[in-house]
Amino acid sequence: MKMFKFKKVEGGVCASQGFEANGLNCGLNPVKEKNDLGIIFSKEECQTAAVYTQNKVKGAPIIVTKENLKKSNNISQAVIVNSKNANTCNADGKEKAEAMCKLIADELQIPRERVIVASTGVIGQVLPIEPIKSHVSDLVKGLSKNGNIEAAHAIMTTDTIKKEYAIQFELDGKVCTIGGMAKGSGMIHPNMATTLNFVTTDIAIDESLLQEALNKIVKITYNCLTVDGDTSTNDMLCVMANGLAQNNKITSKGEEFDIFCEALYDVLMNLTKMLAKDGEGASKMIECTCKGASSLDIAIKVAKSVVGSSLFKCAIFGEDANWGRILCAIGYTDAEFEINKVDVTLASKAGEIVVCQNGSGVEFSEEKAKIILEEDEIYVNVDLKQGHEEAKAWGCDLTYEYVKINGDYRS
Repeated sequence: MKMFKFKKVEGGVCASQGFEANGLNCGLNPVKEKNDLGIIFSKEECQTAAVYTQNKVKGAPIIVTKENLKKSNNISQAVIVNSKNANTCNADGKEKAEAMCKLIADELQIPRERVIVASTGVIGQVLPIEPIKSHVSDLVKGLSKNGNIEAAHAIMTTDTIKKEYAIQFELDGKVCTIGGMAKGSGMIHPNMATTLNFVTTDIAIDESLLQEALNKIVKITYNCLTVDGDTSTNDMLCVMANGLAQNNKITSKGEEFDIFCEALYDVLMNLTKMLAKDGEGASKMIECTCKGASSLDIAIKVAKSVVGSSLFKCAIFGEDANWGRILCAIGYTDAEFEINKVDVTLASKAGEIVVCQNGSGVEFSEEKAKIILEEDEIYVNVDLKQGHEEAKAWGCDLTYEYVKINGDYRS
């Protein structure tokens, strides 16, 4: 990526012109201080692109959202999302998801096929529709330009922090904005776009190019994220573009499309890192950069293999520079390369240290390595020295707390 300069701004999904949001507790979550129902809305119609889980078990909201976008020719105006209940593997799941769309569409006075519906939480529990029905009016009445924080809290499950990111930049002399919010802490493994993620922008862009850009950037951001090796049934990432920035509509590839892709990368990459850092029970974020690969796919596979290794994740938790686990993970990657050329470096803000050269260990200070690994963001740099392609992947350490959280999740 060329990396144009972007200005970070506040506002999350409300940073872009024309978008409002809200969130509240409707009763799905018995803890009244925790939001469990959220909304995003644009009065202007939005070109919409989306990607979904590749799990064969798909939540009813995904099925309904796909149908809605097909009926509306990929036009949307609203998102309704709940936490605490995934509405997955239920006989009446689709009926409930469709009911959520109708409730919010009627309240907003828009066609129901212009509603994106999403759910997250426990799988296999029937979703009660009455709490949602009785709070839809308040949800819509509370829509505001400052509602992004309430909406971001509404999608949290085991997340410990809200996740938002937004930037501004110029196209054709017009100020353009992209902002997003994400949720996810566990059941995260690259196989689409993990978790629930909603991105808004005021850029004018052709829908087919919007989808192409999303597919391209997801491959090198969300699909390079793993927490625990489990791919959720409800994963969704959608991008809504309402065109209010009034830039010349992007209808073909070129510099403006490239800038948009760079901006989308900046937002999705930063959200990806937030998701990795907030992995269930995590104490450290891990970023692996693989360079010197003969192809982008090989670079991605190697980086993902390293951050996905349970043994290496445990070593990082223990602050143990067990570089052999890195070489092991690289070695079982489904790709062709010469392992005897590989160099590995461990780094953090405390410094960096070479632990492997040409596929073999080198002498290094265990004391210095320990200091490096005491930080909460760890960087693994792998150089295959067999090409010019580079990719990154993100994950976190594996801790006692992860087992504790998932051993008692339903309660």
